[in-house]
Amino acid sequence: MSSGKVIILTGASRGIGLAAANHLLKSSSNKIIAIARSKEPLEKLQSEYPDQVQILAGDLADFSLGQQAVDLAKSTWNQLDGLIINHGVLDPVKRIADSDANAWRSAFDVNVFSAIAMIKAALPSLRQSHGKIILVSSGAAVSAYSTWGCYGASKAVLNHLATTLAVEEPDVTTVSIRPGTVDTEMQRELREVHHKSMDPKDAEKFAMLKSSGKLLRPDQPGNVMAKLAIGVGRELSGKFLNWNDKELAAFQE
Repeated sequence: MSSGKVIILTGASRGIGLAAANHLLKSSSNKIIAIARSKEPLEKLQSEYPDQVQILAGDLADFSLGQQAVDLAKSTWNQLDGLIINHGVLDPVKRIADSDANAWRSAFDVNVFSAIAMIKAALPSLRQSHGKIILVSSGAAVSAYSTWGCYGASKAVLNHLATTLAVEEPDVTTVSIRPGTVDTEMQRELREVHHKSMDPKDAEKFAMLKSSGKLLRPDQPGNVMAKLAIGVGRELSGKFLNWNDKELAAFQE
């Protein structure tokens, strides 16, 4: 991180996103556009790094946030080097037989279509900077959990989006990352809210991960993603990788 980069980071208010933000900002030369629904945590981050952080608070189902973020990066620092798409919703947590197509549409607005809008807005600048796009995926993209159909399908779209961008955008490197099972707000919701909708064996699995101390810290995958947004090479473009894969050894601590 010797040369400063400007990174747009979504879901920056907590969990993996906040961990990635803090890792990027440890180097005083890096700058971020931090995006999340909750304004107060973003303002706290900005107060800690006043010269390195610009914020946008809003619902990412508002597709205009992508262009707003790019415009803010260019007007403030006149560059854009990376994009970390880290936001997403788990709802609806229902079996497909009990699901409503409109609920899926709302989830895809946040998990998929907002990502496409943001990437489209960022691509002209990222082509110029030979920038990076990091898509935060999930093991649910390739392994099915009962009642997780919408979430898993939306993450599978991100994986395919990475492979498509690798073909279409030779000057931009795009990688999709599985962050593992992390001690985040989503895991709390699984244990305390969604366990009633999930299969009992799955609910027990996630409860045991917490009680046995087997959940990852947010900074474990978060730091890897931050480093990837700075320096991942073109040879990994289009791949879907676990945060701790051997291919990412250079980005792990």
